[in-house]
Amino acid sequence: MNEDSTVIIVFAHGSALPEANREVARLAEEVSRQARCPARCAFLELAQPDLGAAVAAAVAAGARRIVVIPYFLTMGVHMRRDLPRLLAEQQARFPAVDLRAAQSLEGYSGMAQALLDRVEEALSDKEILGGDSNFPDIRSREKDR
Repeated sequence: MNEDSTVIIVFAHGSALPEANREVARLAEEVSRQARCPARCAFLELAQPDLGAAVAAAVAAGARRIVVIPYFLTMGVHMRRDLPRLLAEQQARFPAVDLRAAQSLEGYSGMAQALLDRVEEALSDKEILGGDSNFPDIRSREKDR
């Protein structure tokens, strides 16, 4: 990609769990590394920065083109209603910026393989998902309830 004035924003739902939001930030860093252009994260709710703050920061850093990549699996209500509204608000705020949204992950040809990779990982693991969940963070949170 390597466009000097392009910034990518990885736009996720947001979570009350800080570690989930940190994972989105980590993903944005990896996108930046692979795309060779700046990338940052933004959240719909429950975490910061929101999309408006991320767009404003990108513009302040000199972005003339911003591509928002939704980190959503399907074209649900957030993709059909919320994202278009938020993008329109930001486009009105920064009319000189080329603001675009990429498609959600729905229909992405690599998604089935990604799921099958996870199945393979689960089958190769000695622990069985269920009572002995192989998600230690989930086990510890379930004990706290």
